[in-house]
Amino acid sequence: MQLTYAIKYVADMDRAVAFHRDILGLPLKFQSPEWSEFATGQTTLALHSASDDKKAGTVELGFASEDLGGLHSRREELGVEFTRPPTEMHGMHIAQIRDPDGAETSVSGQA
Repeated sequence: MQLTYAIKYVADMDRAVAFHRDILGLPLKFQSPEWSEFATGQTTLALHSASDDKKAGTVELGFASEDLGGLHSRREELGVEFTRPPTEMHGMHIAQIRDPDGAETSVSGQA
C-alpha cells in the first residue's frame, strides 16, 4: 500500500484553491469546479466539493494497492468493511472501505 491522495472536502473550491496556492504556495496541477489537485510530492493533495455525506473540512485518505482484488476477496477474513466494492472509475478500479474509526478510505488498484 502507498498513500497516494489526501482528499479534502471544501465548501468553496475557488476560495480553497486560492488558500492552498496563494497562501501555502502549493503548485496547482489543475482546477475544476468539483476536483482540483496540487503537486505535493509522492502524495497528491486533492480538493473535492463537499456534499451532505462528505462535510466541508473533512479529509479522506486514498491508497494504491498492488492487490485490490485480493483485499476485496479476503474482506471477511480480514474484517474489512467495503462501502463500495472495486468499481471502474477514471480509468482505474477504486473501492471504499471504512477504517476502525468509521472514516471512509479509498483504495485503488487492479480488481
